[in-house]
Amino acid sequence: MQYIKAIFCLIEVLFYSIGIFPADMNISYGGDKYVAPEIKTEMYLVKDGKSDFVIVTEENPDECIVTATEELRTYIKKMSGAELEIKEETEVSKDDKMIIVGETEIGQSIKEFKSSEIKEDGFRLYSDGNHLIIFGEDSRGTLYGVYSILEDYLGVRWFTPKLEKVPESKNLVIDADMDVLNEPSFAIRRNSPAYADDKYRARNRTNVSFHYEAKEYGGALTYVLWDVTLDRLVPDALFAEHPEYFALLPDGTRSTDHVCLSHPDVLDIAVENARKYMRETDKETADHIHIGQKDNQNYCRCENCEALYEKYGGVSAPTLIFTNNFADALDEEFPEFTYTFYAYNETERPPQDLTLRCNKNVVPVLCELHHACRSHTLGTCGAIDDNQIESEFLNIYGDNEDFIAQDFKDWTVIAERTYIYDYTINFLFSAQFFSNFETMQSTMKYMHDIGITGYVYNCGDGHYAAFNDLRNYLLAKLQWNVDADVEYHMMDFMNFYYGEDAAPYIKEILDIQAGQIKATAHSFDFDWHYQSGYYTIPQIAKLDNLWKKACNADITDEQRFRVEAESLTWEFFKANQFLGEYFFLNPFRMQAQEELYDELLAHGITKVSSFSTLPANKEDMNFILRPINWE
Repeated sequence: MQYIKAIFCLIEVLFYSIGIFPADMNISYGGDKYVAPEIKTEMYLVKDGKSDFVIVTEENPDECIVTATEELRTYIKKMSGAELEIKEETEVSKDDKMIIVGETEIGQSIKEFKSSEIKEDGFRLYSDGNHLIIFGEDSRGTLYGVYSILEDYLGVRWFTPKLEKVPESKNLVIDADMDVLNEPSFAIRRNSPAYADDKYRARNRTNVSFHYEAKEYGGALTYVLWDVTLDRLVPDALFAEHPEYFALLPDGTRSTDHVCLSHPDVLDIAVENARKYMRETDKETADHIHIGQKDNQNYCRCENCEALYEKYGGVSAPTLIFTNNFADALDEEFPEFTYTFYAYNETERPPQDLTLRCNKNVVPVLCELHHACRSHTLGTCGAIDDNQIESEFLNIYGDNEDFIAQDFKDWTVIAERTYIYDYTINFLFSAQFFSNFETMQSTMKYMHDIGITGYVYNCGDGHYAAFNDLRNYLLAKLQWNVDADVEYHMMDFMNFYYGEDAAPYIKEILDIQAGQIKATAHSFDFDWHYQSGYYTIPQIAKLDNLWKKACNADITDEQRFRVEAESLTWEFFKANQFLGEYFFLNPFRMQAQEELYDELLAHGITKVSSFSTLPANKEDMNFILRPINWE
């Protein structure tokens, strides 16, 4: 019966693919409609290029407050030419016009705020005509408040680590009667695209830098050990004398692929090695340590582990119990630490027994989105990345068993804090359009509403991925506010990044691809070339024409370079599908593929996959092969 339904669904996909059924191109990217800050009564921070305001801090402000005041002064000067003085509160009087940054006595005498009433990283903005107070829950919150004034109220944008927009005006105006509370949707937020530094992360109000602290930007979530760590906590070198410390496989052999987490000696060894790492690290610069198995599914099948799987209804149970015990053993010496573990591969599903709970200082890092479809909304699509016919076709239209969404809910019962580890590109073919723009907001909104507390993601750091600068920008906006108007921020970005004349064409391209992919395919983080949809001949011609118009738009050379780079994502897909000039019977197909190869390299795209690099020499290329085989 299941396969009969799949066949009917396959026929329906075919009808969408050949145009008998028109796909819905009316794409909603989600979020509340953007409303610009209202100015009822004008308060001029700068008028006619001059300012009566002074920037004020407490006495001896910390490094982060110093950064906040310098950033504020720098961008006010960039915008208006006015250079404001920075003074400590002992140097001013209440009658002075002031921008008060952080907690000060003089600020509290004007308007009293309590940091305890503001969530972590949140801030208050208050104005009364003569004073603007930027008051954060802590110094980092205050810094984010400064960036909010610059971005949300004065129009500055930090689109990428290398591209900012600074509007120029001799008049900088805000509302004279402002009283705003602004708090993040997630306590933990990661945005780390290529070339990102701590300054860029702070400007986009993200707070995760896994490996080092940045006190001048308010600090960050940092790890003593992160990612795969058990090979350092329980070194493989122990295998020679103690194979029992490692995974028993189904064939009866032991392997260092995984550690046996139920063996009592393993906990003691891991704790002692962790203690050494933690003592050697400055406690002011790291407050997390991670339990991470190697990236495979050769988990232990010994009698003790199997008993725990059976008792608690999940392979994740020994990892959870081990991390709890690990945290208990270290908590007295390191009370400020958080202990995280991966819910990944065999451990990604929660134990069925929800009475098994994480300690308060233990946080699962949930990776199950790795298997979820991204072209359909989480909660409405039960397709998973398992290469089964039911997943490929049936769940576009058929009955759904969306256990992934339910698993996330169950983890929030098991743990007080939970971090989502998201994958946001197609890692198998990163130079190809990945259809997750329409579902980003709804997915993150769902996570927030069920109580997920942190959102970190792997965005293909360090190399090109299709539309990744746009994607990273939107993700940061949603991490701060899951109700952000995605289409507003999308167009705001594209008008500057690609140029106002090209942006509408690219927006239409995104809409067409999102609509057609949603109708004809699923999109997964590690998927083959067909995941970018099945298009009718008229649609292919239309997309070709839209890209041609975008590339020939009235834009700057820099913008045109970016548009051309994005257009190669469409060419890459066509070449893999034998579409257009890449049709396999076209005698000029090899020439077209050679031109595609040249254009990829000319636009700095040396990788079309996260796992391989394009040959630098044409002599090493075989242009008979499709790009999926170029490596």
